Amino acid sequence: MRPIFRRNAIASTAAVLAAALASPWAFAQTYPHKPIKFVVPFSAGSATDAVGRIVAQAMGDALGQTVTVENKAGANGILGAEAVKAAPADGYTFLVTTSTTQAANVSLYKKLSYDPVKDFTPIGKIGETGFILMVQTDFPAKDLKEFIAYGKANPGKLAFGHGSSGSLVSAAMISQMAGLQTINVPYKSIPPALTDLLGGQIQFAFADVGNAVSQMNGGRLRGLGVTTAKRAGKAPNVPPIGDLVKDYAVGAWFGLMAPAGLPADVHKKATSTLMAVLAKPEVREKIMSAGIDLDVEDAAQLAKTIDSEIKKWAMWVKAANITPE
Repeated sequence: MRPIFRRNAIASTAAVLAAALASPWAFAQTYPHKPIKFVVPFSAGSATDAVGRIVAQAMGDALGQTVTVENKAGANGILGAEAVKAAPADGYTFLVTTSTTQAANVSLYKKLSYDPVKDFTPIGKIGETGFILMVQTDFPAKDLKEFIAYGKANPGKLAFGHGSSGSLVSAAMISQMAGLQTINVPYKSIPPALTDLLGGQIQFAFADVGNAVSQMNGGRLRGLGVTTAKRAGKAPNVPPIGDLVKDYAVGAWFGLMAPAGLPADVHKKATSTLMAVLAKPEVREKIMSAGIDLDVEDAAQLAKTIDSEIKKWAMWVKAANITPE
């Protein structure tokens, strides 16, 4: 009887293995089963980087996996967007996106190497920020009115640095609307522009609220005006530029995207996890401390926002009289 038992056991095991091999999902692992990567299309120290690292830590804790952050700066966020577009749509690579990569670049470039709608899957919107006009503490103008007067009296002598569509459009718009002749100096992101502003290589720059407040609190730079219609919560003493320059308003936003074709179950889990962590008081506090105002939207809402933002940025780029590259 013993040989018969062994043959039956072997036959039973073989049957189980055959059934497993016949089903490709038999050994499928639950998502996520390995580390996840967030690609930030701007340099370390930028507002996008700050948002990305806060959310990466929170989502990693929630999902039980490590979420690493890779800074892939350059070409106004295009390099990072291209990298995520080319990545597998498996839920292990995400783009910490902004209004630059998903909206403004459509109008800033004659030909864009990616489609901000067709090439990506929206996960959710995180928040928004404005920009503050920054000058050195010893700059001749002490407020926005004096800055505009100084610029008009010194045509072609004010150079501004920019490292994102928001900082570029903010500066170009005030130059156009206030009648200033300024010089455009591009950077990979805002922090290096501020470094050159501190060094005197340029005369002004628009920095996101988080970076701006850090410089102001340190007594290194002075803020003359904020681009949003209302005063920023982190900088209540800085007046809106629109109070002096009629119809002036610029703002940026941040969100999370994945490559197009993301599986429905992975998409659902990524979005629900993002929404859950953004509801946590400790995560919200960290984001607000970075100078970002929470403005949370799920995947469906973000898709609609991107469509409207593409149109809005087209209007702003036109108002700033910027010629697409």
